Amino acid sequence: MNKPYLFHLKSAAALETTNEGVRAGFAALALERNRRATPYVEQARALKHAASQAKHPVELLEIPGIQSALVPVSGVNFVEELVFRFLLTRGDTLGGSMRNIGGFMAQKKLTRSIIAHLRLAGKTCKWLHSESNAWSDLPEDDADIELHLRGLCWESRGKSRTVVYNLTVPFFRNNVDLCLFDCRAEDLDREKYKEPGLYIALGELKGGIDPAGADEHWKTARTALDRIHKAFAKHKLKPHTFFIGAAIEPKMASEIWSLLKRGVLENAANLTDEDQIASITRWLCGL
Repeated sequence: MNKPYLFHLKSAAALETTNEGVRAGFAALALERNRRATPYVEQARALKHAASQAKHPVELLEIPGIQSALVPVSGVNFVEELVFRFLLTRGDTLGGSMRNIGGFMAQKKLTRSIIAHLRLAGKTCKWLHSESNAWSDLPEDDADIELHLRGLCWESRGKSRTVVYNLTVPFFRNNVDLCLFDCRAEDLDREKYKEPGLYIALGELKGGIDPAGADEHWKTARTALDRIHKAFAKHKLKPHTFFIGAAIEPKMASEIWSLLKRGVLENAANLTDEDQIASITRWLCGL
């Protein structure tokens, strides 16, 4: 079958996000918000305990270990307001990190699916740490590793395959959510990113679950995919392209289905459908 999307899609309707998918997506979003908020809540508790030792505001300056928390809340009235303002400023920080939470959750889910597929196939792989930017062997106990992962590398039919998330492709200077390369992780560097022939597949991931924002997410993804096609066409190349989205409304599903049938896109899947994600992962790992 030369149309891989037909393994998991039979019509445009199969791409549409169900009501159950929306509910599950919002639940996952709430859990992620709680996970990210927990450190700030614990810091606030620690701050309240330490600050309660002071009888007057000026005495706060003499308490070791809380100076960094006092700077953003200077000028407030004592302990309760101190803690309230601390949480307020940390809430702004959390809000900023939450704006791209959909993309993060999409990446996390796809990563877990890729790792599961590779484990099932008995393949060893390496992973790229998002902060240290260093490659290392994927450990046997890989629980929660997707929280800090930016790339994966494995062998497919005797050839090396490397995935990198959130890469600004040099020759058209736009960010792409996922790029699959025909090379080893050790050989992949800034110069390799400039070689169009090394790109096997490029994809857009949109994890936002709110139906109200679905059209806007698709518009952004469609623009990015168009840029990808035009950039590689200049080099007479046509790498595989795909789209994975959480919130897919009927009109959007019809447009994606049309692109698949015309061969503009090679594959697509709804992030809330486990079978579709498993299928597109199997395709991606087999390229």
